[in-house]
Formats: sequence, C-alpha cells, structure tokens
Amino acid sequence: MTPLDYAVLFVTLLGIAAYGAWRTRDRRDLNSYLKGAGQTHWLAIGLSVMATQASAVTFLSTPGQGYESGIGFVQNYFGAPFALILICIFFLPLFRRLNVHTAYEFLGRRFDAKTRLLGAALFLFQRGIGAGITIYAPAIVLSTVMGWSLDLTIVCSGLVVIVYTVVGGSDAVSLTQRYQIGVIFAGMITAFFILLAKLPAGLTLGDALTVAGGFHKLEAVDFSIDFNKRYTFWSGILGGMFLALSYFGTDQSQVQRYLHGSSLRESRLGLMFNAVCKIPMQFFILLLGALVFVFYQFERPPVFFNQTVWNREVQHAADSKLPAIEQEFNAAHAEKQRLIQHWLDARHAGDATAEAAARAQALSAYDRSEAVRGRAKDALVAANPALDRKDSDYVFITFILHYLPHGLIGLLVAAFFAATMSSKAGELNALSSTTIVDLYRHVIRRDATDRHYVVASRCFTVFWGLVAIAFALFARMSENLIEAGNIVGSVFYGVPLALFLIAFFLRRIGGTAAFWAAVVTQALVITCYFTLSIGYLWYNFLGCAACVLLSLILQAVIGGPKPVATATA
Repeated sequence: MTPLDYAVLFVTLLGIAAYGAWRTRDRRDLNSYLKGAGQTHWLAIGLSVMATQASAVTFLSTPGQGYESGIGFVQNYFGAPFALILICIFFLPLFRRLNVHTAYEFLGRRFDAKTRLLGAALFLFQRGIGAGITIYAPAIVLSTVMGWSLDLTIVCSGLVVIVYTVVGGSDAVSLTQRYQIGVIFAGMITAFFILLAKLPAGLTLGDALTVAGGFHKLEAVDFSIDFNKRYTFWSGILGGMFLALSYFGTDQSQVQRYLHGSSLRESRLGLMFNAVCKIPMQFFILLLGALVFVFYQFERPPVFFNQTVWNREVQHAADSKLPAIEQEFNAAHAEKQRLIQHWLDARHAGDATAEAAARAQALSAYDRSEAVRGRAKDALVAANPALDRKDSDYVFITFILHYLPHGLIGLLVAAFFAATMSSKAGELNALSSTTIVDLYRHVIRRDATDRHYVVASRCFTVFWGLVAIAFALFARMSENLIEAGNIVGSVFYGVPLALFLIAFFLRRIGGTAAFWAAVVTQALVITCYFTLSIGYLWYNFLGCAACVLLSLILQAVIGGPKPVATATA
C-alpha cells in the first residue's frame, strides 16, 4: 500500500467514527443510550441490521468461498426471508408493545427470572465469542498480507470501536453504520467492475460464466437429501430459516437495531429490506469470488494465496521443496490455460463435440494443478505443523493488492475495516445492553439513577470490547472464517429460539420446564457437534425441536396448568 492508500484508509475510518461520536455525544438517559432517540427511518434500520450481520468476514471470506467451492454457499440464506416475515408478524409487535430494552426481558415476564437469565447468559457467551471472531477474522488476514503486526491491528481497530460506542451508545452505532455500509458497497461494486475489466481481452462475461460453470462454480442449488453436506436446498430452507429466526428474532445485537424504529411500520420495513436484499447481496459476493476464480485461470495465481507464509518458508527452509513445486505448478497452470482457450475456441466455433472434449481436458488439467497445490500445502504443513493449510480467506485480498489501482486499494481495505467496526459496534452495544438490563439492573443494583446506569453501561461496553480484543489476540481458527461464525451461531442459537417459540405458542408450559429443557438441550447440542458429522445448519433446527419436545415432556411430568403473563405485564 502507498501513502495514498493509507490516507484513504485512515481518513475514511477515523472520519466516520469521529462524526458518529460527535453527533451522539449528548446521550445521557438510559432509554436513549440503549435504544436511541426512537426516530430511526426504515432504511436506516435496514442498513443497520445489514451492517451488524455483514462483518468483514462476509466481504473477505465469502469471495474466497465462491472461489474455492462455488456459489452453493448462498443456500445458507434461503430460509432468511421466511424467518424475517415471521419476526415481523410475531416477534416485533410484542417487543414494541412491551417496550423492552432487550429480548430477554420478555422471557422474564413470560416465564421467570432464571429463564430470563439463562437466555441472556447464552447470548452473552456466544456473542462474546462472536465479537472476538468479528475482530480477529479480518485482522489475521490483513496483518498477514500487509505485514502489519497482528496484535496491533486487533487492538487499534478494537479501541476505535469502543470509543465511539461508549460515547454515543445505540444511536452512534446506527449512525456510523449507515456510512460504513456505504463505504463497503462502494468498494465491493468498484472491485467487481475492475475485475471485469481485468479479464483477458476478448473474453466476454458470457465466456467467463461458461468457464465458471464448467468448473462447477455456479451450482447454486443442491436438492439432494444428504445430512453430511453442509449446504443443500433443504438445509438452507429449514436450518437456515431457524438460524435466521434465532439470529434476527432473539439475538440482542439484531433486536436492538430494529427497536429503534419510530413506529412498528418503520421497523417492519427495515426488516423487509433485509428479507429482499440479503440473498442477492450474498449471491453477488459469491459471484465475485467465482469470477476471481475465472480471472486466475488466465492470470497465474499463487501456489498458496497466503504469500507472506509462502515466501517466509521458501526463504528460511534451506532444503525446501517449495521452489520445485512452484515450477511444476506454473507448468500445470500454463497447460490448463491453453486447454481452456481451446475449449472456448470450440464453443465459439459452435462445435459441441470438440467443446465437450476440450472441457474434459481442461478439467483434467485443473485437477492436476490442484494436486500440485495440495502437495505444496502438505510441504508447508510439514515444515510448520501449526500452519493453517486453508488459504481461501486470502484470495480476494490478494487480488485487490495486486490488481487494483492505488487509492482504490485503500478504499477496499477501508471497506473491510468498516465492516469490522460496524458489526463489532452493534455487538458491543448489545452485549452492554443485555448485561446492564438483564443482569446488573435486574440482579445487582435495582434502584439506581439513570445516570448511574448509563455510566455502568459504558463501563460494560469497555469490558466487552476488551474481552473481544483479548479473545481475538489468543484465537486460532482452522475453518473458513465465514463458516466459523455460522458454526458458533448454529450451536448456540437453536435453544434460545425454542424458548421464544415456547413463550409465544405453548402457553401452558412454565418457566421450570422451559429452563431445564433448555439446559439439557444445549448440553446435548454441544455434545453432538463434537461427536457427529452432520452439516452444522441442522443444529439450529434440531436444537430448537429437541428443546420444545423436552419442555412438553417435563411440563407433563411436573403437571398442572401454568399461568401466563400478559403482554402488558
């Protein structure tokens, strides 16, 4: 990166953060600090919800997912629109009618204090881990690629978010997220058009899509019923719906975003904005990754996309096999490139037989080049067993740094950090709100002044920010980063969702049955994740269903009708 890139990066990020802190510096009472002024427009709500969910992991890792595995990951989001519709019908009206600060207040009114605390504790645990992933994920990639200190990258980006979230509370989060998501979209769209311009002369978009499809990168839907596959149509519709239902309906980091609305209608429109835009946005990002794959079929890619690690191992290992492997990979790539060109020539000539034969030869050449890449990864791991052999998270940032003009590089890096900041700010704000409302004010200090609670809330924001930074400093992950966040959610989201569904629809189940069903089911889900090999999206459905069923059984054992709190309780 040049001084121009750094100028674009720091002016963009620090300018947005400073503006958000200045505009919301006068938040003094607890209600406005936690929920905002209550005048937020539907579009701002929609963008804030999107920004909280779409962290830097989305924009760094998802193109790598598209590059490596194709666009099938989009199935993960097929159930989201249905979930958002259900939230608009059932969850949102009740939350607004009760005028709650957190979703878990409702559990306390419907069940009892221990169930409320359990729901809050599950959220704090999994979202505390999620906040660490949010900050660690882009830091590990960007620091490695750019040669920055990993620890310094984590600490600096974390502290900036803590400052403006502490100063302005929920309104500061919503205000800054509008501009941060704008930077993100501007950067990604710019990268898309530059990528199209960088494709070889004479290669049309249709040709590029033909190549991507020929290498199985455009297989968006898999209708097979295979529980061992991570992404299928059915796991996306069912498991994805339950994941989205729990995330948007029971996760305070999202609930807090749409409680800002000036009316029920504004909040609903904000959620429907996400219902309409979520799948197209993810499809676009995955397609971007698939097109980067096409680009690297004509432009020689690195043997290993984490070039910092590759170069270090080549330089420091005297008897390294890596240079010879790289030469073999370059030769395999050249042969593959020649065969892909023959395939396209046959397609343009309208010779279907020659096209099919050339495509088969190109696929065979691709398999050979990937086998060489596999040997290169084996050699790297043999030299350094602690090394993560997956390099898909480095694909998109490598393309950006090598092929985008300066200035735009700074904009794209700013987009990644803006995504980190927007998502982390929403998480810290929600963690602080849940801690102050469901634990501190409910259990520890019941009758303090608003000023005291605002100060305490700011202290808890700092606390959770430091927890996230500490987790990021010691985190080590082997999954693709976008998958890591979804795995954590899938393991812990099913049970809280079950508590809310029981509260809404199973009116005779009491707090004791719901509480112990949730405890037992959560332990069971964690055990199953570490012992079974089914796709992780299914745990959202299985955890929710098991908790509901067990609560019915326990209530039958306990016996007796249970009184239900009304919406005005």
